[in-house]
Amino acid sequence: MSDQTPYGYPQDPYGRPPQGQQPGYPQGSSPYAQQPGYAYPPPMAPGAPGMYMGDPNAPYGYDPYGRPYSEKSKIVAGVLQLFLGSFGIGRFYTGHTGMALGQLFTCGGLGIWALIDGIMLLTGSSTDSAGRPLRG
Repeated sequence: MSDQTPYGYPQDPYGRPPQGQQPGYPQGSSPYAQQPGYAYPPPMAPGAPGMYMGDPNAPYGYDPYGRPYSEKSKIVAGVLQLFLGSFGIGRFYTGHTGMALGQLFTCGGLGIWALIDGIMLLTGSSTDSAGRPLRG
């Protein structure tokens, strides 16, 4: 019986490959190794036409929990809700159609629901209809 694997690596008595080496692959190679030419392009200068500017799945970045920010603004949603909340406009803006219709048919809970909802949109961590946090 040979003391080496087919690639010339020493084999332990139990047939395991050396520590840190995957079985069946020469030293330094792996099926998971980074192939040349398959990396994302680096971010380019702002304003350069046609240049890669960042993650296309999160054009506004990520929140501290790793969720992509929405294209909707927290400030716009809150101000719309404060001034036109009786019609549910702030919730229509964020995509919460069911809640907006409820506010529309109840006149914003006689103004109380609209006021509280507008304050919560401005101060809390509200989301759009896709569950992404509103950007500040």
